[in-house]
Amino acid sequence: MGWIASLIIGGIAGWLAGLIMKSKSEGVVWNILLGIVGGFAGGWLFSLVGLSGSSGWIGSIITATIGAVILIYVFRKISK
Repeated sequence: MGWIASLIIGGIAGWLAGLIMKSKSEGVVWNILLGIVGGFAGGWLFSLVGLSGSSGWIGSIITATIGAVILIYVFRKISK
């Protein structure tokens, strides 16, 4: 997948994770970074369970969103 596609998917996933977790908006760059890192985290977690979540754009967005939601949750627990 190209860099542009990764940025688009990361932005969408970060935005969706922010909506799901009702997080304060830190901006577009933060959402993109959260979505990209969430994609790696979600892909890694899915592989541990034996699932493949990145089949096409929709699968990549779902995987990245789940990973980003988990990252937001962990960050909230650590920062308290």
